[in-house]
Amino acid sequence: MRLRTRRATAAAAVLTAGALALSGCGGSSGGSGGSGTTVSSLKKAGKVVVGINGENPYSFIGKDGKPDGATIALDKAVYKKLGINTVEAKKVEWDALIPGLNSGQYDEVSAGMSILPDRCKKAAFSYPEITYETALLVPKGNPKNLHTMQDLKTKKVNLVTENGAIEQGYAKTMGIQTQTVGSPEEGLQAVENGQADVFALTAISLRTLVKTQKAEGKVEVTKAFTASVGGKLQIGAGAAVFRKSDKSLLAAYNKELKKIIDDPKQFNAVVGKYGFTEAERPQGKTTDTAYLCSGKLPDAK
Repeated sequence: MRLRTRRATAAAAVLTAGALALSGCGGSSGGSGGSGTTVSSLKKAGKVVVGINGENPYSFIGKDGKPDGATIALDKAVYKKLGINTVEAKKVEWDALIPGLNSGQYDEVSAGMSILPDRCKKAAFSYPEITYETALLVPKGNPKNLHTMQDLKTKKVNLVTENGAIEQGYAKTMGIQTQTVGSPEEGLQAVENGQADVFALTAISLRTLVKTQKAEGKVEVTKAFTASVGGKLQIGAGAAVFRKSDKSLLAAYNKELKKIIDDPKQFNAVVGKYGFTEAERPQGKTTDTAYLCSGKLPDAK
């Protein structure tokens, strides 16, 4: 496996909810990007196409070849209420998700993408869907005793992050040198093979990764933590992402999504089977997209 040191390009693989292939353009936008996709145009097309990165448990392609995961489940629940029963998925590299959205390759990004100021300038984020904390994937026994981002800086370890993921941003801001990989599986492999001391990602992603890859004997996941960067606590909240031109679609999506997120029973019914609990349900300031886009984060104590 080669650790990546430059930005990755979009993957060509495309998979759908009903088959292993889908047409080349996203929904009713016809690949034009700025034409203003609406609920009506999606209903006319008979489907919605979402961009995913393939990160379990957020959104990935299941063994049956169909899109699966917590954010896919939320999409299906929301779009069903809007009269759209088919959700298809196009898998691309993480840092190509928003560019692909804006170029019209799909109608929405469904990847649990963190709401960050720089991203908010490029696309429109929905009402928050999930919250999460960071964790570290380390060799069994945690030989270097790593538990926080600060540990990674002071101990000068060989860190790997996923290209374009929020943890890569943390490392850059903190002046921590990192190599990048294109997928969680590559991050796991880097630690297993001794190419890296640690792989940083969201806690729920790492726990799911170790379980699905049956890697418990070689690696372990540290206790989840809220990262502190520059004296500020990093609030991890993910959302669906839309083109800025698709305001009516975003409004309709938000109306139905909010009903699920604000109701603990509905939230559990939709995403509970993917390992998400009440701890991952957005509450308080994590339900305010504008606040999260502003970057006005609380001080670390």
